[in-house]
Amino acid sequence: MRNTNKKTIHPIYWIPATWFAMGLPFVALSGASSIMYKNLGVSDTQIAFWTSIIMLPWTLKPLWGPFLEMYKTKKFFVFITQMFTGVLFGLVGLTLQLDHFFSFSIAVLTIIAISGATHDTAADGVYLNELNAKLQAKYVGWQGAFYNIAKVFSGGALVYLAGQLEEELGIRNAWMIVMFVYGIIMLILGVYNMRVLPSTQRAANTSSLKAGFVTLKDVIITFFQKKNIVYSLCFIVLYRFAEGQAIKIIPLFFKAPRAEGGLELSTSQIGLLYGVFGSIAFVLGSIVAGHYVSNKGLTRKTLMMLCAAFNLPFAAYAFLAIGMPTSLLTIGAAVVTEYFGYGFGFVGLILFMMQHIAPGPYKMAHYAFGSGLMNLGFMIPSMVSGLLSDYLGYKEFFIWVLIATIPAFVVTWLVPLEKVDADSSL
Repeated sequence: MRNTNKKTIHPIYWIPATWFAMGLPFVALSGASSIMYKNLGVSDTQIAFWTSIIMLPWTLKPLWGPFLEMYKTKKFFVFITQMFTGVLFGLVGLTLQLDHFFSFSIAVLTIIAISGATHDTAADGVYLNELNAKLQAKYVGWQGAFYNIAKVFSGGALVYLAGQLEEELGIRNAWMIVMFVYGIIMLILGVYNMRVLPSTQRAANTSSLKAGFVTLKDVIITFFQKKNIVYSLCFIVLYRFAEGQAIKIIPLFFKAPRAEGGLELSTSQIGLLYGVFGSIAFVLGSIVAGHYVSNKGLTRKTLMMLCAAFNLPFAAYAFLAIGMPTSLLTIGAAVVTEYFGYGFGFVGLILFMMQHIAPGPYKMAHYAFGSGLMNLGFMIPSMVSGLLSDYLGYKEFFIWVLIATIPAFVVTWLVPLEKVDADSSL
């Protein structure tokens, strides 16, 4: 049934909170957990592999996306998964007190990934249905900004907190408290979004499990029938090829002793770099990019500019690995360069999927397919990054990351772009 009592809520009230809630679990699993396990004595190879494999639900989420149409609303799945994820983070904290903490915590983090991937699919569905193409372009910068604020908050403020607590309470107790903080924040966000998310209720497309599988089949067929889909898939998979390799190794590189080619920073210093230097750069990059694309449109020129901003700043880490500076200000400047570029360039990928992948009768499901494949392009390089880093050493590894940006430029230049009506709801 369709609820005719539509409640109009300005996007600024729900986009920041929703995308902060989207970013926090993803970054906790892909970034902060690496530092946690590093401090708990787990090897780099194990960290890179397992904290990558648990990200698989973000790739597989299109398989259950259509079934979200069978019960309640997209809004319901957004706030209920936020609350569920909050409870699970609390469980992760408790597992750190066990003898086999690594196995148990990885298992719970995997469930968090499933909950987070479900949340992201529903949240994207709300965004695509509530906003037209012009508003999508306008607010995609805010989307990226608060996703990135969550990234910086997780890798900055909470890692800094963990570093301070480690000295007083020990590593396990410190990270248990940090996991509790993650949980409390997600619970608060769930309660908030239950009240402020748009209350428009979409009619269910399916009424039985069998009908759900029929819909899933149609979603898959129509997705691969889209015009220029091969070029589009190459673009969304390879755009993050270099990032996928670098993202797992950067915090390990910051933490590693100088004798091993690292910068030997403390946990608190790493948190300070991300929380202060990175946060400002992230937000500025994302918001500036949103306005830039909203005014210019997603053209060949703007997309190449976004790709360059996203990939070229990885040179900052090659500089750090080669020069090995001791000044926190110099290291912070490199982090600012990379994070501003990340915030600016990521907008291009998101907007491309909204305007060239999602349009059609299955907007939410097709966008989920696109973002799932995007995460696959991130996950696979991440899984092998530990092995490459161990084999090459940090200096050669970050030089390789620069070489690995080349495929992104090639696919960005080749991917076809079609004109989009700014007033269309896609």
